[in-house]
Amino acid sequence: MAKSLQEQLLGAGLVDQKKAKAIKQAQRKQKKQQKQTPMQSDEQAERLAAERQAKQERDRLLNRQRQEEAREREILAQIKQLITQHRINKNEGETAYQFVDDKKIRKLYVTPAQQDHLAKGRLAIVKLDEAFEIVPRVVADKIAQRNASLVITCNAPVDAETDENDPYADYKIPDDLMW
Repeated sequence: MAKSLQEQLLGAGLVDQKKAKAIKQAQRKQKKQQKQTPMQSDEQAERLAAERQAKQERDRLLNRQRQEEAREREILAQIKQLITQHRINKNEGETAYQFVDDKKIRKLYVTPAQQDHLAKGRLAIVKLDEAFEIVPRVVADKIAQRNASLVITCNAPVDAETDENDPYADYKIPDDLMW
């Protein structure tokens, strides 16, 4: 009957029981490690690297989108704060001021002084959710910097100076003229 090399070495007295056991354990560990880490081909490694890179790109894109959404929410919150802090009370007006919003003619009741300021460009009409608010021109300019679509009416300021070559300079328009 054939004996294994280990048994032959033990029988000859060249190796003791402890060393034989340690060698056998080392061989088992080496076989186990080889089974756990199979050799990967170059194609698999390239595929995994490409997948990893694609995932990183998707994550970057998702992160950029989240940051943009957060920035838009922040801007909208700033606009709402500007409007609520600086809006002018419009409920006490009796004069109808008409303006265009999204191809529709809207009407807002204001005081005669507010109507004059709106016409001269000192006040502006802005849209907050579905309501219209009157704010000073400075605030409307700040809102327009953030989102110009919310500023509905902001007339150009009227200069008190008249042109020297104006042929109608001698003919003043009456203050009480209604269009």
